[in-house]
Amino acid sequence: MFSKAFRVKSNTAIKGSDRRKLRADVTAAFATLGTDQVSELIPGKEELNIVKLYTHKGDAVTAYTSAGNPILFELEKNLYPTVYTLWSYPDLLPTFTTWPLVLEKLVGGADLMLPGLVVPPAGLPRVQKGELCAIALVGNRAPVAIGVAAMSTAEMLAAGLKGRGFSVLHTYQDHLCPEGQQLDIKKSSYKKRLCARGVRGPCPAPPQLSKFLQHMQQEEIVQVKELSRGVESVVAVDWKHPSITSFVIPEPSPASQTVQEGGREQPYRAPDVKALYCVPASMTLLFRESGHRKGSALEASEVRATVIDYVKKNDLVDADNKNLVKLDPVLCDCILEKNEQHTVLKLPWDNLLSRCLEKLQPAYQVTFPGQEPLVKKGKICPIDISLAQRTYNKKVTVVRNLEAYGLDPSSVASALQQRCHASTTVTPVPGAKDGLQVQIQGNQIHHLGRLLLEEFGLPRKHIQGLEKAPRPGKK
Repeated sequence: MFSKAFRVKSNTAIKGSDRRKLRADVTAAFATLGTDQVSELIPGKEELNIVKLYTHKGDAVTAYTSAGNPILFELEKNLYPTVYTLWSYPDLLPTFTTWPLVLEKLVGGADLMLPGLVVPPAGLPRVQKGELCAIALVGNRAPVAIGVAAMSTAEMLAAGLKGRGFSVLHTYQDHLCPEGQQLDIKKSSYKKRLCARGVRGPCPAPPQLSKFLQHMQQEEIVQVKELSRGVESVVAVDWKHPSITSFVIPEPSPASQTVQEGGREQPYRAPDVKALYCVPASMTLLFRESGHRKGSALEASEVRATVIDYVKKNDLVDADNKNLVKLDPVLCDCILEKNEQHTVLKLPWDNLLSRCLEKLQPAYQVTFPGQEPLVKKGKICPIDISLAQRTYNKKVTVVRNLEAYGLDPSSVASALQQRCHASTTVTPVPGAKDGLQVQIQGNQIHHLGRLLLEEFGLPRKHIQGLEKAPRPGKK
């Protein structure tokens, strides 16, 4: 909606009566906001303006700005929060996650398509068609866009996560966001922002930093000397002070990769992955008697049971050799190649069953804990670990396909950086529309194996490339 420049009709300060009405409208539109939060969003005395504007498509929109920052906008009598507001209240709307590369398309005016969604282990939020939702990026909880769901969560899953998922109304970095603005840390005990240059050496200290330093000096943590008016210097630090010695940086671990489940963060648990086989149109006659239709997804055991049942019901077991199956017209059409139609009359059981599996279309089912199974066509790609050569004959370890197993590449990169004491980067997979890869300096496959197998609990069959780990040197 705001992907292109809009025309401002008027920009006026809000009246007291309109301010009160706006508070009432916010309370009615967003029931999860408490009275204190509504008062914080719509302050009683601070600057608040009403901006009447027309978008490039001609829509009449009313935007509300506080201290120059857009906090709400109204379209066709419906009230919407801006991403600026969602940063302060990230739980205001159901949040869906997509990849960082998708943001550029959303800012350009594109809607969010379902293949771009990242399905967390806890499952997608439950929403209905037409419900207002927030959109965030992998590795960052702060919403970057808001949109209206084009279908319910159940319909999204039933469609195999294909099609248009959300009509995007507003994004971070679109024309509604004002440029050159800074966010104040209003939630800190010292209000607003501290000096970004730190306390090393003399620097003109803003009032908020002075208050912070004064408090630290009262606690006898530091000693501060005023060199001149507005210029303070930290001349001593008591490194043995309990406030410093008791401070511990949490040790990062794979379990720190968490998912939202029931409003609480839960540790990552590996999904259950099953290979499935879909019935194509050419094989519906063979599976129809067992109640399966075109597109039905079956496990290998179900396929074998269906074929065995068909053979026995139609009395196709060879009377002279129980290991052979006579081929009737249905089996001939489903199993045999064209050049075999008149030459192959019988097949061994194992050959018959293996041929049947080969003719079916591959699919797979992924079931994350606490989530309904998700069936997708094709074969699931294993987590791929490879070594690549870089300049000066340096090796790097590259990991791909983490997302298929509910793993956040950014979180995995952070864990590996701490474990391997090596630099890591997350980049798009070359030649792929979506997907990210993690790159770590050196041959770090041994660390990767322990991370994925022992702590994330992923089965070895879903990981390829572990054999490339460096062998221990001979003593």
